[in-house]
Amino acid sequence: MNEPPGIRTIRRHPLTGCDRQPAEHHGSTDSMRTTTLGTSGPETGVIGLGAMGMSFAYDMATPRDEATSVSVIHAALDLGMTLIDTADVYGPFTNEELVGRALAGRRDRAVIATKVGMEAIDPTGGPGGSPLVRPNGRPEHVRAAIDASLRRLGTDHVELYQLHRVDPGVPIEETWGALAEAVQAGKALHLGLSEVSVEQIRRAEAVHPVTTVQSEFSLWTRDVQAEVLPYCAEHGIGLLPYSPLGRGFLVGRFSSFDELPLNDQRRRLPRFQQDALRANLAIAGRVREVADRIGATPAQVALAWLVAQGPHVVPIPGTKTPAYLADNAGAAGLTLSPADLADLDAIPAPEGARY
Repeated sequence: MNEPPGIRTIRRHPLTGCDRQPAEHHGSTDSMRTTTLGTSGPETGVIGLGAMGMSFAYDMATPRDEATSVSVIHAALDLGMTLIDTADVYGPFTNEELVGRALAGRRDRAVIATKVGMEAIDPTGGPGGSPLVRPNGRPEHVRAAIDASLRRLGTDHVELYQLHRVDPGVPIEETWGALAEAVQAGKALHLGLSEVSVEQIRRAEAVHPVTTVQSEFSLWTRDVQAEVLPYCAEHGIGLLPYSPLGRGFLVGRFSSFDELPLNDQRRRLPRFQQDALRANLAIAGRVREVADRIGATPAQVALAWLVAQGPHVVPIPGTKTPAYLADNAGAAGLTLSPADLADLDAIPAPEGARY
């Protein structure tokens, strides 16, 4: 059987003979299929790890357990989820520090992706006491930010440096030029964009190659399928879907608004308001129907659907829980049939806007 370009076949498990690794497997990094971030980026597992929720945004009323978060990052590396995604604004700053501590002594096993271009202007001035943030694409900010990120991460370079958001007050060419300086100085190996249009990708490419584009993409957020995903596929650009599990909704984690943790950003999102959430339960139900039919979990089905969108699509589900991490990793060996994919493609759009 021919594999898509850029994909290596997962080893069959020596006990079960199955292509999909059991959820409890904690083997070496070659236990997961690998791909590259775009045609010229670093090699990573086909599923990565988003670290944001370990210190930012979700369920902020519950104290963080750093030891557990560190163990999750270590387990991710063991499972082959080598792409670890963070950002300077997460915390702010504390998430990069956490990732840096977790990777001490393991740096050579990780592909670090961090971001610049957002800044916290008030640590508690946002909704629900969250940080109040705004875009900052000024070149001088980028030049200072990369050095600060490297200090927090305990490394002399990152594999992927991403523009978190385009600053509407600064031409993208100026911001991207400052990120390109980080590559020229050896502080970053590749550059990526986040939440951009095709026009913005083209403008950045005129200054320096774009290795990846990060965007929200899942079975209930498919905007990028219209233009961004086809453009990335045509031009050899990797796509990193964040919130690939619909912020937990696609796996059936919430059935009512009251189940959302206090001081959690999902309480402010239109799709999680009670009327919309109730209407959207059918979407999670459809995912579970496919999962039950093929003997997988909803998380594995949702992630496998994304991996099937192209050889350089690498979802980065976030978790701070070992069990969820192992479940997510199991999607790497799951191949959905054409009928399964068609059923999932037919899922209707959700009620409510993203933000």
